[in-house]
Amino acid sequence: MFHPEPAADRTLVFSHANGFPAGTYRRLFETWQTAGWTVHAVAQYGHDPRWPVSSNWPGLRDQLIDHLEQVAPQGAWLVGHSLGGLLSLLAAARRPDLARGLVLLDSPLITGWRAQTVRLAKLTRLISRVSPGRIAQRRRQHWPDRAAVLAHYAAKPVFAAWAPGLLEDYLDCGLQPAPDGGVRLAFERTVETRIYDTLPHHIGALLRRHPLRVPFGFIAGTASQEMRQAGTAASRQLAGPHYREIEGSHLFPMERPDATAAEVLALIAALAGTAHDRRAGHAGHAGHAGHAAPGA
Repeated sequence: MFHPEPAADRTLVFSHANGFPAGTYRRLFETWQTAGWTVHAVAQYGHDPRWPVSSNWPGLRDQLIDHLEQVAPQGAWLVGHSLGGLLSLLAAARRPDLARGLVLLDSPLITGWRAQTVRLAKLTRLISRVSPGRIAQRRRQHWPDRAAVLAHYAAKPVFAAWAPGLLEDYLDCGLQPAPDGGVRLAFERTVETRIYDTLPHHIGALLRRHPLRVPFGFIAGTASQEMRQAGTAASRQLAGPHYREIEGSHLFPMERPDATAAEVLALIAALAGTAHDRRAGHAGHAGHAGHAAPGA
């Protein structure tokens, strides 16, 4: 049986979805920490001028890489939801030495003809008409007080499906005092829109040039419209037997946080065991015991 080393293989770096700062996932973090994991997360992508938002997200990728170099230079398991999963993939492709393995949560991998469609839409600037950015750019971002925000979101079906307490977690990290009084969203809608409108169209080409060298797993929502639109072929092919599903929409980590946290740990255990078996077999053929990290 494979037993991860606490200082390395039990470190998890999480990356959030677009528009939802890391504190939204507090319930997942607490579950993982209770299980003995050290958890780190970038609080909010896209708002640091050192890491600007641009086509295919190189700045956001480098923001994650910089964070990894600071908190887990020995490497960590990278887990990400939507935007965060894609950033984890981009970071691992760029710096495999910093990734023990990857678990993506409903992060659509746009490849093939869909990727070419996105590329053309970005070039012609039609992307803003078809991406979720068209909604984000009109999103309300100012209220008189927190109670008004809570009432606003609680009345929406998307948020009503969240587990009890998750909306409050989102408000705890997602609101800030407004300069002219009241409160406003901490995640700027202009940034959220820009992230949507610059989503990567080069994933397929990138993975052909730089095949992943770390274990990879994928968890999708059974009712995720985002996965239906992007297709599941690429994620299924990349994950192989480590492709799994959880009941829920694209936001299943908020709808079923406890089940999501448990499934992530189960998938990491499966991926770590596979990596360990592969290394052990290689070491046996080589005639000596190996001690490389998963995916090394």
